[in-house]
Amino acid sequence: MDILVIGAGGREHAICWSLAKSPKAGTVYCAPGNAGIGEVSELVPIQVNEFDKLAAFAVEKQVGLVVVGPDDPLADGIVDVFEAKQIPVFGPRKNAAHIEGSKTFMKDLLKKYNIPTAAYEKFDNYEQALTYLQSQPVPIVIKADGLAAGKGVTVAFTRDEAESALKSIMVDKVFGESGSQVVIEEFLEGQEMSILSFVDGEMVRPMAAAQDHKQVYDGDKGPNTGGMGTYSPLPHIADSIIEEAIERIIKPTAKAMVAEGRPFRGVLFAGLMIAPDGKPKTIEFNARFGDPETQVVLPRLKSDLLDIFLAAVNGTLDQAEIEWSDEAAVCVVLASGGYPASYPKGLPIHGLEEARAAGALVFHAGTARGSNGELVTNGGRVLGVVGLGKTIADARDKAYESAGHIAFEGKHQRTDIAAKALV
Repeated sequence: MDILVIGAGGREHAICWSLAKSPKAGTVYCAPGNAGIGEVSELVPIQVNEFDKLAAFAVEKQVGLVVVGPDDPLADGIVDVFEAKQIPVFGPRKNAAHIEGSKTFMKDLLKKYNIPTAAYEKFDNYEQALTYLQSQPVPIVIKADGLAAGKGVTVAFTRDEAESALKSIMVDKVFGESGSQVVIEEFLEGQEMSILSFVDGEMVRPMAAAQDHKQVYDGDKGPNTGGMGTYSPLPHIADSIIEEAIERIIKPTAKAMVAEGRPFRGVLFAGLMIAPDGKPKTIEFNARFGDPETQVVLPRLKSDLLDIFLAAVNGTLDQAEIEWSDEAAVCVVLASGGYPASYPKGLPIHGLEEARAAGALVFHAGTARGSNGELVTNGGRVLGVVGLGKTIADARDKAYESAGHIAFEGKHQRTDIAAKALV
């Protein structure tokens, strides 16, 4: 069957790459895609927020499945639009995507159903929020309520930093209306962990666990980004802890969404913190594949991704074969100089063939074709270089060796991706 994937980043490149391997896949379309996605898919020049155009294209091409990548169209109800036209679509409806679209909704849901998370308060008034903030110890976490491209969270280690973050969100509106409400929550220490799950109502099929690196600089320093690198599996985190997170957090959350009349179907992404006592707590839920978690999770999937998507859509997820490789995967993100603040675009990229020859998978996040057809930068996160190996150390060596072949002006990368797993 022909498939339409919606999105334009590294996550969507990994999804298209994985779907294209299925013997049941016909043409894989991607709207709007990027230069790298164009190597495995047929690009469609329609933007992710042009719902009617996307639906018309799906009808015209008689696609058998639509897969939605990014958070914004999910939060805005793109799945409801496709379902109204009887087009099979993998992703949560608008009322279920609200678990990512509103952090206050998510926190209140977890509190109501006694699901482990950090203590918090929510505010829609700046002065009240500031007064509360001044009474709390630091470090402390300030979150814009709505979507902010993964950058709406500040972990403040000083009072000045906390107050500055609150002002930038609520007064300066750096994230627009996403900052009309804020969540102020306790700082959790420990190891972060991401568990993505295929979900259909109360049926939860977890994927291999991964760990992201959010801060822009080595040692988890600097501002939050959309993610500077990931790895999977997590050899330093016990299977019992992963199992506890699934049983005490992810499955109860899926049940809670059903109980609230918001049944979730798609990928439910749990961002978790494992405290020093080994107990997992919820940092966040996202309503879609993570980026760059997808780039290390899908290369470890031995089963047919298209079969899994169709099973979720058809209500047979419990019967789907989902098998994972024992291989390790490490993704190193190559970012534009200046990211996550302002950065240039249109800079030539060299060395991709050498990187692939060194054995890496290269997923394009922010790339385009220049006027003469050359590959150029077109985003903050430009490429995700993924190494595979028997161990995290092997995969990490391959990722960094391959990343070293790639050059563009201002290229920035962290040098400590997956280092926590080697201690």
